[in-house]
Amino acid sequence: MSSIYLHDGEAKELICEYGRRVYARGLVSANEGNISCRVSENEIWVTPTYESKGFLNPDMLIKMNLNGDILNSTSYEPSSEVKMHLGIYKEHSGIGAIIHAHPVTATAYACTSEIIKTNLVPETIAVLGTEVKVIPFGMPGTYELPDNIRPYVKKNRVALLQNHGALSWGETMKEAYYNLEMLENYAKLYTLATKVIGNPKHIPESAVNELMQYYNELN
Repeated sequence: MSSIYLHDGEAKELICEYGRRVYARGLVSANEGNISCRVSENEIWVTPTYESKGFLNPDMLIKMNLNGDILNSTSYEPSSEVKMHLGIYKEHSGIGAIIHAHPVTATAYACTSEIIKTNLVPETIAVLGTEVKVIPFGMPGTYELPDNIRPYVKKNRVALLQNHGALSWGETMKEAYYNLEMLENYAKLYTLATKVIGNPKHIPESAVNELMQYYNELN
């Protein structure tokens, strides 16, 4: 899977670019969230703690190995939630980027643990599966949360963190961002269809199964 790995400079620029995107899109506010990008089997770049994702520059980023050791000379500290990222990278060698954010609508569902079914529009099934998974609550900054996440990594691309936020991962940073954006857009659509307008019509179960089979064959 070495083709997913970027050079250090490319990875740092991508983190800053997509930090600006998630901030401008309202997927995070203030200094919320964290982003990482993998540059080798055992090395990542990650965003610093207490810094806005919308105002990052490459000199603010921290290089780490998957044991959590800091590899570059820096006055910044990594987010305490980097343990989530390390756990996901250890679980799946094909993952190249991870974004953790607090999109308002999706996070509202994370706070209720209501299961979001994806049987309203076919395009979401490829990314979100048949439903959006809710990962049990774990204390931020501890190994409890990454331990709760790891069983979900290989069969999913996004998940909600109970009473916390949303998490998205992919082979590339673009993929991780698109997955996150789709999650929030679908959460808004789901809310309108099921709670505001009401009485939604669902894709037939047979069609959902056929779509899942089709997308699995593509991947």
